[in-house]
Amino acid sequence: MAFTSWRGIVGFIKPTMRPGSTEDLIRILPEGIGVIPLFCDIRSGSRDEYLEQVAPYEEKVALLAEHGVDVIHAEGSASFIVHGFAGERRITRAWQRKYGVPVFTSGQNHIAAMKALKIKTAIGVRPGWWDKGNKTLTKYFADAGINLKHMENPGTSFDQIGQITHYQVYELVRKAYRKHPDVDGIYLLGSAMRVGAMIETIERDFGLPVVSALTARCWEIQKRLCVHQPVENFGRLLRELP
Repeated sequence: MAFTSWRGIVGFIKPTMRPGSTEDLIRILPEGIGVIPLFCDIRSGSRDEYLEQVAPYEEKVALLAEHGVDVIHAEGSASFIVHGFAGERRITRAWQRKYGVPVFTSGQNHIAAMKALKIKTAIGVRPGWWDKGNKTLTKYFADAGINLKHMENPGTSFDQIGQITHYQVYELVRKAYRKHPDVDGIYLLGSAMRVGAMIETIERDFGLPVVSALTARCWEIQKRLCVHQPVENFGRLLRELP
C-alpha cells in the first residue's frame, strides 16, 4: 500500500529509539512533505554494534521502498562511517539498484552540506566513544576532500547524549575554535544533540557557517524533493539553501 503527500514522502531509518530529533525535523520541514520513520534499536553505541547494522537497515529500506516513499534517509552516521567512505557508497548504491529508491546516509548528507557551503576545513563537536581519537571519522571526511582539524567530545555516555544542552555544545565549539581558528566551518555531528536553537548564535559569534545533523537533513530533503523554501533562525544553510 502506498500513501501520498503533495510535496513527497521521505522514509527515515533512525538508529535508536531515542525521541527528539524526528520531532525537531518535522517542525522545520516545509508543509506538504510527509515522513515515515522506522527505528533500529542500537543500545551500546560500540564499533561492533555499528558494524552489525547493515542487515537491520536494509530490512527497513526494503519496507519503505515497498510503501512507495520518494527518498530514504538512513540516519545514524556511525553505522555507515564505520565502513569507510568507499564502503558506505557501495552499500547505498547496492540498495538503490535493488530497491529503486534514492538512499542517502547521514555522512553523505553532511558532506554534501559542507560542500554546498564551500567548507574544506572544519572543527566541531561529536558525542560517542566508538571512534577513539576520531581516526575513522577523520579519514572518512579526508577521503571526501574535507579536513576535520579537531572534534571536541562532550564526554557523556551513549544513553545520555540526548541530555547535552546547546549551551554545552557552544562551550565545546569555543574550545575547538580557540585551538584551530583557521577553518572554513563548524560541524555538529549527531542529531541527538538538540542544537537548533544555538546555530544562529554560533555562526554570528565565530563568523563561520554551521553544518548540523538537523539542518543538513532538512536542506537535503528539500533538494531531493525539488522544494526551495528557506527556513529562518537555523543558520545559513537553511536560510540560503545553496
